[in-house]
Amino acid sequence: MRDDGSSDGRQTRRRFLAATGTVVTASLSGCSTSLASGDDFDVGMTATAFDPPTVTVEVGDEVVWRNTSSRGHTVTAYEGTLPEGAEFFASGGFEDEETARNAYSNSLGGLIKGRETYSHTFEVAGEYEYLCIPHEQQGMVGTIVVEE
Repeated sequence: MRDDGSSDGRQTRRRFLAATGTVVTASLSGCSTSLASGDDFDVGMTATAFDPPTVTVEVGDEVVWRNTSSRGHTVTAYEGTLPEGAEFFASGGFEDEETARNAYSNSLGGLIKGRETYSHTFEVAGEYEYLCIPHEQQGMVGTIVVEE
């Protein structure tokens, strides 16, 4: 838009810029940084990340993970970091981290396919670190903080 220095040119350009800003703002108003807000799950699994990476809940709350990508994922607790008295958790229902890792390596279960979910109820307060076995090296790890 050409501004020849006249009052009309400045006004036209201001109106154009204001309209453009309004359109951009309106188009972004529905955007969100977290997949889980307003959905039927607490943590989404993208290609190589848990979203959000940290979730805070209360004792007795159930956390639901949903695979929102087309890649297979696991949810596996880091056994050595569990709060004292806390139950180990892993998709596939494995008793410990070693069994979960071996099962994944041998195609014996634990994989959450696209659109599938996994859930776990947290009964002990503390911080729980977990991982996705096939994408751990890409940094696919997360934390659940359980408060009293």
